[in-house]
Amino acid sequence: MAKKPRPGGGTPATLALTAAGIAFEARAYEHDPRATSYGLEAAEALGADPATVFKTLMASLDGSLVVGIVPVSGQLDLKALARALGGSKAVMADVSAAQRATGYVAGGISPIGQKRRHPTVLDASAMDHPAILVSGGRRGFDLELSPHDLVAVTGAVTATIGRTG
Repeated sequence: MAKKPRPGGGTPATLALTAAGIAFEARAYEHDPRATSYGLEAAEALGADPATVFKTLMASLDGSLVVGIVPVSGQLDLKALARALGGSKAVMADVSAAQRATGYVAGGISPIGQKRRHPTVLDASAMDHPAILVSGGRRGFDLELSPHDLVAVTGAVTATIGRTG
């Protein structure tokens, strides 16, 4: 059975931002199915500094799913994520579990408009920029918005959870 089209053709992320009255810019690009790093692909395709493009990663913290949002140029520090949320051990979530819990496909998981709200941590480096890019809910589609607005709409906390390399 085909999915019903969303009113206005938006994703759950764009609908959530619109409902919250948060300003954003939709930034679409041609996704290359051979891409291995969706975030770096987005930065290059959109002509954006990789330090301002953030990837959304799902982790399991003490058995519960959580969200870590870090620059695409780095990696998620799982120990730092666990500390930021007061947990003891975080591991990367199973891809199928992340997809089921968020309603998004891997490589297009947005921190906004997930099926259920998960504890979320935004890397503190985001606050150094007036605007950042995050997935808009599908591959080849990002949203540009204020990091302060991202914190507000997701209920995120900020902490240093990214590492280079």
